[in-house]
Amino acid sequence: MKKNENITELLGEKASFYLDHVSEKITKDELQLPGRNFLKVFVKSNRSPQVLRSLSQLYNHGNLGGTGYLSILPVDQGIEHSAAFSFYKNPDYFDPENIIKLAMEAGCNGVASTFGVLGLNARKYAHKIPFIVKINHNELLTYPNKYDQTLFGKVKNAWDMGAVAVGATIYFGSEESNRQLKEIAEAFEEAHNLGMATILWCYLRNEAFKTEKEDYHSAADLTGQANHLGVTTQADIIKQKLPVNNFGFKNIGFGKCDDAMYETLATEHPIDLCRLQVANCYMGKIGLINSGGGSKGESDLVEAITTAVINKRAGGSGLIMGRKAFQKPFNKGIELLHSVQQVYLEDSITIA
Repeated sequence: MKKNENITELLGEKASFYLDHVSEKITKDELQLPGRNFLKVFVKSNRSPQVLRSLSQLYNHGNLGGTGYLSILPVDQGIEHSAAFSFYKNPDYFDPENIIKLAMEAGCNGVASTFGVLGLNARKYAHKIPFIVKINHNELLTYPNKYDQTLFGKVKNAWDMGAVAVGATIYFGSEESNRQLKEIAEAFEEAHNLGMATILWCYLRNEAFKTEKEDYHSAADLTGQANHLGVTTQADIIKQKLPVNNFGFKNIGFGKCDDAMYETLATEHPIDLCRLQVANCYMGKIGLINSGGGSKGESDLVEAITTAVINKRAGGSGLIMGRKAFQKPFNKGIELLHSVQQVYLEDSITIA
């Protein structure tokens, strides 16, 4: 994919809906937008020169290097979703080295995975592509399943293997979220002290977020608030699911909300909903990367391109896409990641 015409063709009858929309609630002029000098937002911060160097390694690597955008390959699904379920479509990825090879061949900014995956290959690859160690996981075998994340190792272990960043998940809204928040805030402080960057998966988990009529786990207002809690931990990058609806606080009857806040901040357009997520990341000063979601087969390319267009035009900083890539043959996974990266390289796709 080399031209905007290909992207327009893939978007089909929805092309104008996504490519011509102008956000008028929170305008682009109010945001800190990604760009070649994006890291200047940290110049007056408490991030050390070593942290800035780690962020620079991440932002300046791969096909999107120097653009201010990120394309990260995340593969921790072997724990989060079970290895057999995650890799049966492509058993090659039971071998951790193939995960790193996919990220490298696809020109990703970095590869995010577990202590085990990255540690086993650190001496061969840590100097060739930025490593992001995911330090906590939902171990899945506990029955019934619970919404908890457990630390699988120490931040110092990630530093020892040459990682430039650590990643972690907090299940905001879960019974264990307060403990997770404390653990990860402390882990991120240690990571910054060691000179590493930090990425937070800001996910929601609470049965009350799902009503008889609708599931609000991906609502713009609820995920936006999760983002705002995430940047408060001093995460340098926020990972979040793309929003699919709004009015979560209002319709679950929880928290603080007002009809006027919904009218003021967003419309129902997907780009405006994502813009609200960006706004909750200190108006874009902390980069928002959206997740790619699960693999659905033939529709993956269109879904991936659509997600990238929404994220970019909303003012986001890129995608962290795993299953849509590694649950395909190696070359097909590379092609999909290249197609997504092209959205961010295409100058004609502008901020809404």
